[in-house]
Amino acid sequence: MKTTMKSFAAGAALAAAVLMGASSAQAQKKYDPGASDTEIKLGQTVPHSGPGSLYGVIGRTQAAYFQMLNEKGGINGRKITFLTLDDSYSAPKTVEATRRLVEQEEVLALFGSLGTGPQTAVQKYLNGKNIPQLLLNTGAGRWNDPKNFKWTTPGLPLYPTEGRILARYLLQKKPDAKVAILYQNDEFGRDYMNSFKEILAEAGDKVKVVAEASYDLTDPTIDSQMINLSKSGADVFYNISTGKATSQSIRKVAELGWKPLHLLVSTSSGRSILNAAGADNAIGIVAASYTKEVGSPKWADDPDVKGFQELRTKYLPNVDQDNTIAFQGYSQAVTMARILEKCGDELTHANVLKQATSLAGYKAPIFLPGITYSTSPDDYSPIKTLFIGTFNGKDWDLDTKPVSQ
Repeated sequence: MKTTMKSFAAGAALAAAVLMGASSAQAQKKYDPGASDTEIKLGQTVPHSGPGSLYGVIGRTQAAYFQMLNEKGGINGRKITFLTLDDSYSAPKTVEATRRLVEQEEVLALFGSLGTGPQTAVQKYLNGKNIPQLLLNTGAGRWNDPKNFKWTTPGLPLYPTEGRILARYLLQKKPDAKVAILYQNDEFGRDYMNSFKEILAEAGDKVKVVAEASYDLTDPTIDSQMINLSKSGADVFYNISTGKATSQSIRKVAELGWKPLHLLVSTSSGRSILNAAGADNAIGIVAASYTKEVGSPKWADDPDVKGFQELRTKYLPNVDQDNTIAFQGYSQAVTMARILEKCGDELTHANVLKQATSLAGYKAPIFLPGITYSTSPDDYSPIKTLFIGTFNGKDWDLDTKPVSQ
């Protein structure tokens, strides 16, 4: 009887230990909607159609990357379900698509969504629901506001950072310049322009802005704006445009025989845009840069570039090998995968945000040597250092040292 009782007690103790161990193991896993033992669900909105459709390749590239990861077993044993919805660069459509992702699809987080106006339209909504809105493809200054909008982080250098760097470059290069500015008529354009003017004002009145012209994304051409700017007597052209407007403006400068120092914002310096304008027309353009030129022979053997090219060849054969926008999408997908990997089994909104805002020192695949993320929980500005480069018709000749704002 004593032996039986001892065996029963030992068995009970063992069972309790097993239960406690299982309970402890279970307790280590934490999930919010959009995550489970087998799946992580992510979403984004980008313009697969409409005036910004050039940037839809970001979503297609990221979908291909997660497909590749899933074929290899996923992230920490979980498959990624990635939903990239078309918003046509229209704020009302962004609102509709974002609500679907959150309320119907119940994604764990959104990342890589594009456009200052469209993302501003859903920022309060997502922050009110504690849904991460990460690595946005927009560098508006408003995204660096962890106190009021802690769930939103930018994925590009902030436009004010770049505007200040370009202004300081101009003051050194051409201190008596006369500047003409073309800008997109939205927060994107004003962020770049106002920060640029701020630095010029600090330097006195030696550099003068002699002409400004704005355009809307829906404008079919910007020919009239370019003609007026070229007649202003300006010897510097500060080009704050995107997509087809950038290609049109570069071509028009050449057609008009205008020979200004041409400063172009980094978001529009990718080869797909320059090629559409005619690479020869882009010779001499100056832009800030933090990314490898994916089509350049100098990066052909770079492991990160090779990784992108392997993905592109297998899953995206219709995407050009020098498509920098696609490479940007690839780089962000790799970064998002790293964030999720670091989350381990704690796949909650809070932990995803924690890992996404602790990227300081991380070098994304697209970054030039010497460039890393600077993101911290108190400062969401992702990149504070850039290189200045001049386009030679085939590649960017970069300065030897990066510059900070």
